[in-house]
Amino acid sequence: MRQNLVAMRDQALNELEALATLEAVNLFRIKYLGKKGELTQVLRGMGQLSETERPVIGQIANEIRDELEQRIKLRQEVIRRQEVEQRLASEVFDITLPGKPFLLGHKHPLTQIIDKIRDIFMGMGYSVAEGPEIELDYYNFEALNLPKDHPARDMQDSFYITEEVLLRTHTSPVQVRTMEEMVPEIPIRIICPGKVYRRDDDATHSPMFHQVEGLVIDENITMSDLKGTLLTFAQEMFGRERQIRLRPSYFPFTEPSAEVDISCIMCSGDGCRVCSGSGWLEILGCGMVHPKVLANVGYDPEKVRGFAFGMGVERVAMLKYRIDDMRLLFENDLRFLNQF
Repeated sequence: MRQNLVAMRDQALNELEALATLEAVNLFRIKYLGKKGELTQVLRGMGQLSETERPVIGQIANEIRDELEQRIKLRQEVIRRQEVEQRLASEVFDITLPGKPFLLGHKHPLTQIIDKIRDIFMGMGYSVAEGPEIELDYYNFEALNLPKDHPARDMQDSFYITEEVLLRTHTSPVQVRTMEEMVPEIPIRIICPGKVYRRDDDATHSPMFHQVEGLVIDENITMSDLKGTLLTFAQEMFGRERQIRLRPSYFPFTEPSAEVDISCIMCSGDGCRVCSGSGWLEILGCGMVHPKVLANVGYDPEKVRGFAFGMGVERVAMLKYRIDDMRLLFENDLRFLNQF
């Protein structure tokens, strides 16, 4: 059997050297090393050998198998190299041609706006706070002075998972959670960017959108502090010539409350079609933190005060980039996104 193995090895190596294609090498592997290959058949017949011959023949067979596998790999490398050389010899390459450029991506316009808002407020001493998007009813409504069945909840119709668990309708729950963690420490100066969810879907509303809310808690905070903060933001975001105005409004979690307008980015306040002739464009809501909200989280409304504000990132992006349909921001059309 030893002579048969050596003879088979010599025959196999001679055959292998004559092979010129990778397909032929694969067939060669099957012929000798496959499940029904010649070497495999020899190994299966070792049971007929004596106990003294079996380890000797087994060692020789294993050495032959290892040698064939190594020589097969070498032959494959030689054939591949020859194929490349033949292709290079037959084809003409112009090495002076420029390479194909890589298409580099860039930040989505909404991400650019969020980053800009972060930079503006962090420059004013704010820090960034985040919280869960799947929220408890208590944090999303009740702690913010919106008890169950309160009519103001209709303005923020949400997606409920259970009666007590929902997709958050604003990032205000992050403010509540932050105050709970910080009480009784002051000051608090945070912004809360993130995704929120409401049952809206049209040219200016989306069932999922982005908000950035802000909160300041300290002693002797007034509406003038709020107005100065928002004026700084508006001028940093839309230009130094921008002005703001506050209009009385209603939010359950602030008192007093206001809507904030900026002077029209198209006509600078003179009146045009974009601002419906008013010279102003609504941008966000704000107000002084309601005493009940402060009490709910453990602060003494007699000792500390604060203000809060909230803006839709899509709204800011539409004003800054003069986009007339919010859905363009979510359609992933490169013809649109490449403009930013």
